[in-house]
Amino acid sequence: MPVLQTHTRFFRAMNVASSHLLHQHHQPAECYCCGSAHLLQHHTHTHTLLSGESAVCCQSVSWRDTLTTHKRNLQKQNFVSIQAHNQLLPGSCNFESNTCEYTSDAGFTSWTLHKDGRFVAVDAATDDEQDDEIGADVRPQAKEITGVLLSPTLDQGEWSCLRLVYQISGSGSLEVLQRTEGKSFDRPLWSSQAPSDSWVISSMDLQNNTEPYRIVIEGKPGQSAGSSVAIFEIHISPGYCLECDFEESHLCGYSNQWNANVNWYVGGGGVQVLNNNIPNDHTYNNKTGHLMYVDSIYAKTFKEVAKLVSPMTKVPISGCLSFQYQRSEERGNLFSVFTRDPLGQYQELWRAGTESQNEWSGTLGEWIPVQVDLKAPYSIQVVFEVAFNSQRGGRVAIDDISFSPEFCSTDTEPNFDPSIANCDFESGLCQYSQDQMGSAVEEKITLATAGFNQTDRALAVYLQQRNNSQEKIWTQAEKSRGIWIAADVTFQTSQPAKVVFISTCRSFWDCGSVALDDISVNLGDCELTAGSLLSSLSGHCDFEAGLCGYTQDKQSDDADWELRRGPTPTSYTGPRGDHTTGLGYYLHMEASPLLPGQSTRLLSRPLRGSRGLQCLRFYYHMYGSGTGQLSVHLGKDGEDVLLWQRSGEQSIAWLRATVEYQSDSQHQIVFKAVRGSSVRSDIAIDDIILEGGPCPAVEIKSNVGSSNEIE
Repeated sequence: MPVLQTHTRFFRAMNVASSHLLHQHHQPAECYCCGSAHLLQHHTHTHTLLSGESAVCCQSVSWRDTLTTHKRNLQKQNFVSIQAHNQLLPGSCNFESNTCEYTSDAGFTSWTLHKDGRFVAVDAATDDEQDDEIGADVRPQAKEITGVLLSPTLDQGEWSCLRLVYQISGSGSLEVLQRTEGKSFDRPLWSSQAPSDSWVISSMDLQNNTEPYRIVIEGKPGQSAGSSVAIFEIHISPGYCLECDFEESHLCGYSNQWNANVNWYVGGGGVQVLNNNIPNDHTYNNKTGHLMYVDSIYAKTFKEVAKLVSPMTKVPISGCLSFQYQRSEERGNLFSVFTRDPLGQYQELWRAGTESQNEWSGTLGEWIPVQVDLKAPYSIQVVFEVAFNSQRGGRVAIDDISFSPEFCSTDTEPNFDPSIANCDFESGLCQYSQDQMGSAVEEKITLATAGFNQTDRALAVYLQQRNNSQEKIWTQAEKSRGIWIAADVTFQTSQPAKVVFISTCRSFWDCGSVALDDISVNLGDCELTAGSLLSSLSGHCDFEAGLCGYTQDKQSDDADWELRRGPTPTSYTGPRGDHTTGLGYYLHMEASPLLPGQSTRLLSRPLRGSRGLQCLRFYYHMYGSGTGQLSVHLGKDGEDVLLWQRSGEQSIAWLRATVEYQSDSQHQIVFKAVRGSSVRSDIAIDDIILEGGPCPAVEIKSNVGSSNEIE
């Protein structure tokens, strides 16, 4: 049974305070040379790795002076040559003579087609433009510029891969979203704020879709003069972004992780390099086709390692990964395939030499097929790694990487279902037991619970194996503030096991009440799966990373909503912590500096209209003897329509509100808080979710237009 990396999330209400380390991960860059037979040419031509993306050219490029010339050079070197067998789907565009039916959204700044350079861009104001307005020595406060580029309507039901070649010069951001007709919210596919001095390629999978959709590309150049966001090409091809036959110059977004001595190269194309006899490629079985190979000829130290890295997947995928390889001097090299997650953690998928080769002649030049199951509930990269122990370590070549959503063998398809351990205790103990140590179920994790007591370090979580041996995987750090706090525990097990929650008392008199709720178990690292969940909810905001596009109303209110962590400064009012984790951020109206009747207003970004119902869900906190009023409005055409309202003190705890509404034209959601009779009037909101379609039936207590009941 394979090792399962699993995480458990649960909420606890006790004297516990834990800290969350927010790990910002970076994806490696890839640098492939323009028209060269090598993936990398010289050490002096390589770029420093860029966060999250892939540098398209090995040479540095000055945006204002050489962008147009650079693209012309790319064209001369056949940068965008597409082989006949590689089909491009509608929505692809190289901007050679037109925009391929891509249009600028009229409500935003227009993208400009640069016919000489064959790219589209949205630019910040130039130095000359600013000088003409107010003089060279004065700089105005720049206005934020946003350009929205819309694809034609696409009707592609099968899985496909979108590859974007772009550049962010100076400062700015670029985001790609998927827009489905009838939905108010676009689904985020990818985003970047990393500037570069060259063209960069990014890949994103477009999942099976039964409804027509459009690709939305939102570019925001920075406010500094000279900043710009440009798009060189858009490729949409059938299949998965992991798949590649290496026939195109962009190499499907695969990158070589630079090593001073050994690196992956592009072989074939009729070019012989390094005086090596490069074999025929697998795709065409001739010298014209391309493959990737690594050679030990320049290895200088023991265990020289070369890594070929796939683009980062953006959606969960599971199935069969296949590729072809050749390998010489088996005793001189070690060839392995790994997955690497955004936290940099590796997990081996396969190693050469483990499979039977009796059916193969073993002669050099014969391609050997490999199939391996890949299970990735979160973003991963596939890493092809070759280690050499000397200059006589031989050579490894690979070609024709493919992926199927079906597992390689039904025998290897995992039947582990982590949801067996999920429980919110609304209908009893689920499959939990108290102080009972029954046998674990094969390939499942069973959770056991017991009564808990409130002291320092009172709660601990153990992993219990079938032989009753226990390993502590988490412990309470210190007392909480009497609020619910989320805890994440990542663990691995290769054997049937139980997760056991254990509580202790210091003495008979030193015990208090401790509670657990909302326990869930999922495959993958807690940090990774939590990030994937949040990014998939385009209308979701928990305020952990700012306001999520919400803005303060500077014209119609008296103060701003404040981002806060922990309790509010006034006693006997406001929450003690946020709703999401108990330790994160929430938004609140601080009543102290306001007069009775003064208000704060928070505006959502403009939302598209829809003929169907929309669902708004959020959590609010209204505690204090002088609490005023919280209301939600539908803002459109300069008027506000009341959707939901609460007045006066409601509870010392967070409460949930659910609101259904319908608007067939562009609108905004407005949160308005009004200060009450005294300073004990703090009001807070958290965990806003906006979704297309009606709210779940179990959450609706009344019709739209009146106050919705809270569960």
